[in-house]
Amino acid sequence: MSTFTLDDLRDLLRGGAEEGAVLDGDIANTRFDELGYDSLAVLEIAGEIQRRFGVVVPDDAVSEMPTPARAVEFVNSLFARAGA
Repeated sequence: MSTFTLDDLRDLLRGGAEEGAVLDGDIANTRFDELGYDSLAVLEIAGEIQRRFGVVVPDDAVSEMPTPARAVEFVNSLFARAGA
């Protein structure tokens, strides 16, 4: 895989969705905490990205991914660095 999309992220979020989390519509620029995901949940999502897509997401990357759009951008930058 060489491109990570908002829909890929949305699928991961749904897998660990908090009850009442709204993931439909334009969530790209909504902060994860506003979507019901704390920093630990984002860290768990980063771990799932590593497992599913084979790209290493550093633990401190949570600060680089405050919104779904930034998370997608960050993961794609990791793919680019890895030459995927």
